[in-house]
Formats: sequence, structure tokens, C-alpha cells
Amino acid sequence: MSMKKKALSSKVENVEATGEICVLDLPDLILDSILERLPPDGLCKMASVCTAMRDRCTCDRLWERHMKRKWDRVIGPAAFTEWQLHIVSRKDSGFLERSQRRGLMRSLSRLWPLSLIVPNFENTGLRKSSLPVHSVMSCYLALETGKFWFPAQVYNRENGHVGFMLSCYDAELCYDSCTDTFQARYPPHGRRAVAVENGVTWDRLRAPPNDTTPHDLHLSECLNELRPGDNIEIQWRRNKEFPYGWWYGVVGHLELCDGSDNYCRCHESDMVVLEFNQYTRGSRWRRTSVHRKDHREEGNEADGFYGGIRKLHSNDEISMWRQLWPAEVLE
Repeated sequence: MSMKKKALSSKVENVEATGEICVLDLPDLILDSILERLPPDGLCKMASVCTAMRDRCTCDRLWERHMKRKWDRVIGPAAFTEWQLHIVSRKDSGFLERSQRRGLMRSLSRLWPLSLIVPNFENTGLRKSSLPVHSVMSCYLALETGKFWFPAQVYNRENGHVGFMLSCYDAELCYDSCTDTFQARYPPHGRRAVAVENGVTWDRLRAPPNDTTPHDLHLSECLNELRPGDNIEIQWRRNKEFPYGWWYGVVGHLELCDGSDNYCRCHESDMVVLEFNQYTRGSRWRRTSVHRKDHREEGNEADGFYGGIRKLHSNDEISMWRQLWPAEVLE
């Protein structure tokens, strides 16, 4: 008899002998199917039942589904790299273990009175044998409880300040489960201290689309294919002490081109016109030009510095920028 059949036979005999059905007596496939349908708080609740349930409810397979469902849009490769560094930096693993337990207790406390939770934790030994720090559940709880600050990008930073309309800046973020919003910390601008913004909503966040850091020039690989009407993002910073932000724009026509599809040759020019139509006509921020074949950082202290360019291919990305379009034209 195979090992699986023996285990199933033993479970059936146990039910017949006692006349009671325990959840652990269910066949593995059925039990796994039930656990897959539980929300995170439900898994935490089941994990406190006994050691066997704890092992099942903390497995990566179950928690990867919840990570993807809730965090996939804002957690990118940079955040996962930061999580690995976060783990390695904790020489005292007990610190992380304690924070995990507090996060788990906090999740459970939303479902049960604290007086009922503590005895269950004591009985199962969950307090003594904590989760592996590299587990997906550990990462999920660290995010959910605000213990882990992760890198992402924020649209229209500082509550939509007019100076940042239609831009996206790098920040470190911390989740607040009570308000379902985030606190953002932006890198310092020159001598300016770190800027902090509270109440950042999910719809203003994205995972960084590339691995370029906010102080590095992005390598522009799309310049030769840019044509009028293409949607782009370009790095821009006020001066060379500031970090770059990504700003939305479109490729425009040269001044001598009438915009006709039949006669337009703008794509053959060595210069690429970029338009930022959120600004009024005549504004110094409305248009700029960059070299197609030899583009580096271009600009000056008065108008700021333009960096690397990325062409937008995704309709979702383009749609997101259009949803953020200001109600009034900017000066």
C-alpha cells in the first residue's frame, strides 16, 4: 500500500474510532483547497490552532497568492532586493522574529479577542518557533504591519503639489493598514531635508519600471524609433544636486512641419521635439528638444536638466497618466 493510501486509511480509521471529524483528518487535497480560499487573517487564525496547521498555513505557496493579489502592482525587483538586504542586515534575528509575532498577533486581534489568542499561541509554541525570515509570509506581514519600508514610485508627489503635476518620483514607502494608505519618504533635494507625505493612496503608486536609481542617467534606447504622437517619460531634475523624477510627455512635430502624415519627416531629423501639454502655450516648460543620436543630460540651472527617455508601450501606463491630467492648464 502506498504511503498516501496508508495516511488516508489512518485518517478514516481515526474518524471511525472517535466518531468526530477533525480538520486534520480531511484528505490533503481537500484541506489544501480549503486553506487556499482563506484570506491572510484566516490563515493566521488557523496557524494558531496547532503545530501541524502552523506548518501548513505558513507555506510559501499559500502566501505567494496573497502577495501577488495585494502587492504585485507596487512591489517590484527593487523592493525584493531591498527585502533581502533587510533580512541580511538583521544580525539579531530575534528582532525580526519579534516584529513578525507582533504583526501576526495584530492580524489575529482583528478577528479574536486578545484573551482567546494568547493561550492558543502559547499552546502551539508559535511564539517560540517563529517563521523563517526569508518566507513569503514574513515578507507579507512585514509589509502589512509597516515594519518594512520598500522602494516604489509616487505619482504627483506631495499631495499633488502644482510643481510636481504629471511626474513620478522615487520614494521609500510604509503601509498603514488602519487607513489603507502609505507614508512616503522622498530623497533629499540638495540641502532640503527628506520630504515626508502621509495618506498616499494605492492608485498613486507603481513599482519602478526599470532599475535606474534617482540620481543616475537612464540609458535611452528608444530614441531612433520615436515619432510624433508617441507617449514618453523623461527624467528631469531642477539642478544636479536633485534626484531625477519621471515626467510624462509626447513626441511633437518640428516647427517647420505642418503635422501632415503624408509630408511629416520629423522621425528622420536628428532632433526630437518633446511636448508637455499640461502647460499653457508659451510656457518655458511646454516644449524642449533633445538630440536623437547623441543624447546626454541636457539643460541649465534656469530650466532644469533633462535626462533619459523611455517610450511607453503599455496602454495601462498611458491611461494612468491621462487619469492624472490636471483639471486646469499649468503656467
